[in-house]
Amino acid sequence: MGPLLQDITVNGEVIPAAAIAAEAQMHAAPKGKPGLAWRAAGRALAVRALLLQEARLRGLTPDPLSDGTTAETEEEALVRQLLDAAVAPSAPSDDAVRAIYDADPGRFRAPTLYEAAHILFPARPDDAEALRGAGEKACAVLAELARNPRAFDRLARELSACSSRDAGGRLGQIATGDTVPEFEAVLDRLDEGQTAADPVATRYGLHIIRLDARATGAALPFEAVAPRIREMLAKADWARAARAFVQTLAASAEVAGVDLTAA
Repeated sequence: MGPLLQDITVNGEVIPAAAIAAEAQMHAAPKGKPGLAWRAAGRALAVRALLLQEARLRGLTPDPLSDGTTAETEEEALVRQLLDAAVAPSAPSDDAVRAIYDADPGRFRAPTLYEAAHILFPARPDDAEALRGAGEKACAVLAELARNPRAFDRLARELSACSSRDAGGRLGQIATGDTVPEFEAVLDRLDEGQTAADPVATRYGLHIIRLDARATGAALPFEAVAPRIREMLAKADWARAARAFVQTLAASAEVAGVDLTAA
């Protein structure tokens, strides 16, 4: 990790190594290859800096949105407003929507139902010290579960920061979309009765996850999923347009310490 622990500069703006290390906690990487998470974090922060610089150069005034529960920060609002102004995706055609469905109708299903349990060790994604502490606790619990899987209930009641601790970590029946994507992705990979081998990072902290049961939803007809496919294609086109916009900014920027060609 030695050579990776360096600051990044974007048009003279310094992104400290400590900030990259904190961001890296939210980027998955294979065991033994922490450099991949570091590079992904560096690219993410460098792109964010580029976008904020462009937003300010255009004289945008932050106008944060709120859903009544959470609100954007001023920087989040600036990035959104810039991309709204600069990125213009095309609308997907009816033929494109139909082609996606016909290629694999089985991928479009009713929500999958899960029965799962977890133990949560809370830590903010930007708090490197809290994440290290949570990771140590989670790994210790996983080691104990490897020796005694039946200890899950007791450990959840003793250690979990989620209200589900009162039920031994059991979340009851949950469906597709009820949890954050990182959590659900693990539920889809696990076999019934299996506990994830590693702690799972989300915006809430680190989780130890056990899948108790899963019922895969039935395939849906084209008419039921066409709006979802259209939205999916629109989002994909928006992402392509956004990447092209970022590459345009990167091509004219002075960036040191990270390669933005893969951003």
